[in-house]
Amino acid sequence: AVTGMRPIVEIQIWDFVACAMDQIVNQIAKFRYMLGGKPTVPLVIRGPQGGGIRMAAQHSQSLESWFIHIPGLTVIAPSTPYDAKGLLISAIRDDNPVIFLEHKLLYQPVMKEPVPEEPYALPIGKADIKRAGTDVTIVATQMMVHRALRAAEKLETEGINVEIIDPRTLYPLDEETIVNSIKKTNHLVTVHEAVKRGGVGAELCAAVIEHAFGYLDAPPLRIGARDVPIPYNDILERATIPGEEEIIRGVREVLA
Repeated sequence: AVTGMRPIVEIQIWDFVACAMDQIVNQIAKFRYMLGGKPTVPLVIRGPQGGGIRMAAQHSQSLESWFIHIPGLTVIAPSTPYDAKGLLISAIRDDNPVIFLEHKLLYQPVMKEPVPEEPYALPIGKADIKRAGTDVTIVATQMMVHRALRAAEKLETEGINVEIIDPRTLYPLDEETIVNSIKKTNHLVTVHEAVKRGGVGAELCAAVIEHAFGYLDAPPLRIGARDVPIPYNDILERATIPGEEEIIRGVREVLA
């Protein structure tokens, strides 16, 4: 990357990125800063993360929070094939290192959707409102976007109108879109597949509290995975990762 090329590195299973943390955190992320901004590091590191296909504790983690804490890294986590292509093109064109997280379920046939063959780029750092609503804002990432959308359909039958925001880029975070939504709905639920403790949801809640505290009618609510390694057993894996019913209960709680 520093010699003028634009390499794309694939980590076959994202859990294995732990073997390259020194290179990513202490070299790649800091190289441009340590040399006064003169060189660029146009490098994309991509790979599949997340559970849902029974790959057990060492192959099913969601580790995005490791990287949003590191200055110098852009972190992208798309939830759809369309977003993945457009954001990957933008990541390749970017002159800074990008962590590009692809959920394993994006590769499954059930996730098929129309994707243009011609190149197109989506803006880095811009969230997408996947569903407009007025009563509560759900900010969800990756596969949790789809579960939140299904939960919203069920909540609609109860007269609860849910707005769903997909950040798409976890750093830099589009705080403006999220805050504007809170000013309208006055309620926030965050949902991610990673363990709740120390997750992206905490950062989202902090941003809303800092910039829109006066608009909240109830404390924000975080939903994330249980504080255990992802089990291999299908029933236990489903019990560990947030599902539609947990999202529905969370929305009801903040609106109670």
